[in-house]
Amino acid sequence: MLGMVLAAGAGRRLRPYTDTLPKALVPVDGDTTIMDISLRNLAAVDLRDVVVIIGYAAQAVHDRKDELERRHGVKLTLVHNDKAEEWNNAYSLWCARDYFEQGALLVNGDTVHPHSVEETLLAAPAETDILLAVDDVKTLGEEEMKVTLSPEGDLRRITKLMEPAEAYGEYIGATLIRPGAAARLADALQATFERDPQLYYEDGYAEMVARGERIAVAPIGKVEWVEVDNHEDLAKAREIACRY
Repeated sequence: MLGMVLAAGAGRRLRPYTDTLPKALVPVDGDTTIMDISLRNLAAVDLRDVVVIIGYAAQAVHDRKDELERRHGVKLTLVHNDKAEEWNNAYSLWCARDYFEQGALLVNGDTVHPHSVEETLLAAPAETDILLAVDDVKTLGEEEMKVTLSPEGDLRRITKLMEPAEAYGEYIGATLIRPGAAARLADALQATFERDPQLYYEDGYAEMVARGERIAVAPIGKVEWVEVDNHEDLAKAREIACRY
């Protein structure tokens, strides 16, 4: 199984930091970046072969590749999304389809969380094809990627376009993808970005559910974490990153 970091986005709301850097390389604790935390978490669960999907300001990642590998004891494979500044991340994840067919633990490159999240996902039974990490504790707002569940406890809906009161919780941007689900996921992602290139990879999960696929969820418990979209989020990330 591979580690996988989705780090192609521009992060325009974090300017001026992202004038020359992808969001994943914004520092959150001294010279420790969001990507450092992602790689440290993956190494902590012994996922040391890591695919990083890059796009916006990709050269900055290339320039730091050797240093990141030394710092975290990982081997990085960089996959380039040539449409990162035009299309949304359904296409980004599809670009790595030849890699997640080996099985992958995917993390968004803009989240700061402890490695207990990765441990929770990897503890899933082998028959679980796709498993999403979900925060069922925090109070939700409009921006969150919210989920509802079926009576059986599997994913029913995943979208930001949901009333917070309807939601079971928030998908935190971490997914376990088993090899057996890879081809079906790649096909759903392709159908998603071909329908609308501005859709999220989570819309690919919704496509799978619409096709009758089962996607499981794993509550992460009470965990300090943040998705870094803007300067307020960055301030929170800097408060919690130093505690990990």
